[in-house]
Amino acid sequence: MQPLRDVIAYYERLAEESRLDSGPSRLEFERTKEILARVLPKPPARLLDVGGAAGVYSAWLAERGYETHLVDVSPRLVERARHLNARLEKPIASLSVADARRLPQADSFAAAVLLMGPLYHLPSAADRQTALTEALRVLEASGLLVVAAISRYASALDGLARQLTVDPAFVRMRDRDLRDGQHRNDTVRPDYFTTSYFHRPEDLRMELETAGCQDVRLLGVEGPGWIVSDFEGRWADGMSRSDILDVARALESEPSIIGASAHLLAIGRKPGGEAV
Repeated sequence: MQPLRDVIAYYERLAEESRLDSGPSRLEFERTKEILARVLPKPPARLLDVGGAAGVYSAWLAERGYETHLVDVSPRLVERARHLNARLEKPIASLSVADARRLPQADSFAAAVLLMGPLYHLPSAADRQTALTEALRVLEASGLLVVAAISRYASALDGLARQLTVDPAFVRMRDRDLRDGQHRNDTVRPDYFTTSYFHRPEDLRMELETAGCQDVRLLGVEGPGWIVSDFEGRWADGMSRSDILDVARALESEPSIIGASAHLLAIGRKPGGEAV
């Protein structure tokens, strides 16, 4: 198992703990919470947040009454989650530094598992299958699996929105993303992200089904609203913000436009038992 050295190094430098507080990431955060609130089993179910970073989603889930356990490969981010957890009225139940491909939890540990990042930081298809197999191992029979992915087309759309094609290095990166989904940042710019795999929606579905998931469905998280040029002004205005969210909701399951979202969510179930 190869360590994810460049990914870990990236998150040692990037303030991931505050990323969801600004820019189009706020749309990602609101929509992801909205979808999770709709699909997860009712609290106090036990949840495992794999790739939980600094605990933003875990803290929100714990506040809603879930027994939430966080796992992340970055020691720094888990330490940030510990600092956050010390201030929570309803704390996260456990926090662990571990790789999504080798989880410390026992078989059938959780009623739902969230893979909110690991799948797009594993460039190898074999490693992604290993992470999915591990997630299913720690799920109860008929448990829910929620997997986040980055759209194959995210760089192309981001480049249009931010006029990044003036940089030849970005153009080379974008073209590779479109060709094979293998995202590599050979520059010093952190906003060009780090080593990743960007999924086409149909390939994400296939990966979950190959791992053994049943009833797989795909949702686009942001819709096209994340690329509007005046996002900050629209998000600050209550009516415009509602419009961005309404469009994302209306288009979330439309196959012809799911890939226009920067982030995708795949939702499936582990076979066996009776679905809740």
